[in-house]
Amino acid sequence: MDRDKLLKLLPWISTPVLLIALVGVWKICTSVFAISRFVLPPPEEVAVTLAGLVREPEVWLVHTRVTVTETVVGFAIALVTGVVAGAVLGRMFWLERALRPAVVALQVIPKVALVPLFVVWFGFGITSKIVIAAILAFFPIMLNVLLGVRSVEQGHRDVMRSLDASRWQTFQSLDFPSTLPYVFTGMEVGIVFALIGAIVGEYLGGNEGLGYLVVVSLNALDAPRLFAVIVLLAVLGSVLFFAVSGLKRWLIPWHDSVIEGRMT
Repeated sequence: MDRDKLLKLLPWISTPVLLIALVGVWKICTSVFAISRFVLPPPEEVAVTLAGLVREPEVWLVHTRVTVTETVVGFAIALVTGVVAGAVLGRMFWLERALRPAVVALQVIPKVALVPLFVVWFGFGITSKIVIAAILAFFPIMLNVLLGVRSVEQGHRDVMRSLDASRWQTFQSLDFPSTLPYVFTGMEVGIVFALIGAIVGEYLGGNEGLGYLVVVSLNALDAPRLFAVIVLLAVLGSVLFFAVSGLKRWLIPWHDSVIEGRMT
């Protein structure tokens, strides 16, 4: 088998091996070291609980649906506002320099500390979770778009100007394709942050969603169910991330990151 084929197969081999190794270490810890099931339940018990959990209609029709809605809507808001803000700040250097201290201050504030405030402002419903998800996803998208706009070389702009290209033609042929890979990089980070924001919001103020199920399981000291919900969250996060990654591969198949990903 040549090197290129081996590199393509590597993720399909390494991922199952790592999962098996993780479960093996998990099982050894619960068996050999006699760790309490209230601290670390055996993997087979979590698997049985997970199988029962996915058969509960309420998990999919209520809790998963609410979490996905909060995540996707918050991510969509962050995408629109982040792209607009990043494009404006990327082109207007003086405005970016003037707002930089405020942007840095807002970025370094622990967003979890703002959750109670949003709950007071927007209530315990879905709105406060959407706002939290949007805020967490906004900054990586905005910063990547800003970087993308700044990455367009002035020499390329001079070439478009020498060809008497209009602003729309310059945007369509130069700015948009040059910035799009950065937008998707921000989106890949942003969708994960949006899910984190939705879950954190459900932790601290909610009665629906997978984050709420985590709190309920924790309060009931039901460790197997707690771990099963965490597995569901990991699967949901992976699905959302690969959905954005798949969209990236479809829309910018010409970019180096997509071509290298196919080669590996």
